[in-house]
Amino acid sequence: MRILYRVRQFWRMVTVTPDASDLEHVQAILSPEQMVLFMQMQPGEKDHALMLFRRLVEQDENNLDLLVAALLHDVGKNRYAMNPLERTIVVLARAAMPEQARKWGNPPPNAWEELPGWRKPFVVAEQHSVWGAELAHNAGVSSLTEILICKHHHPDIQVPGDEANDLLYKLWVVDNEN
Repeated sequence: MRILYRVRQFWRMVTVTPDASDLEHVQAILSPEQMVLFMQMQPGEKDHALMLFRRLVEQDENNLDLLVAALLHDVGKNRYAMNPLERTIVVLARAAMPEQARKWGNPPPNAWEELPGWRKPFVVAEQHSVWGAELAHNAGVSSLTEILICKHHHPDIQVPGDEANDLLYKLWVVDNEN
């Protein structure tokens, strides 16, 4: 595990706020309904999304579906806001025992709210992409953007169309670099 990277990531998560110019760029890309979702994200999540967005733009990426997916890919984490300690525990557990962390994050359908509190962050880590795709769908994203959000942790899952697979891989790469 890249300890220094994780320390910097943690520090940014608890201290960062998007600046006005970043928000102007986001408003130019997202619809008003999608902007509401973006603004509901925790500061660290917004910063992470903006980092992905900037990285794609620096790479001369202009596919609107991919840019919207980059901005909204973690919006499903809004369902249960994790505090920094919970995030840290999930990251460490995933590094030390990935299969067990994945098991903790995959309870029976619709049972996650009844789980002991310590398991909820694992459920959020595993399920946020599906929840985010649903929220984004309700906010009017395209079907391609919805797929990108839903599958952003699983670039090996083939989705309909070569373009979708290429975009999914690009999103996965920038997400894992940041």
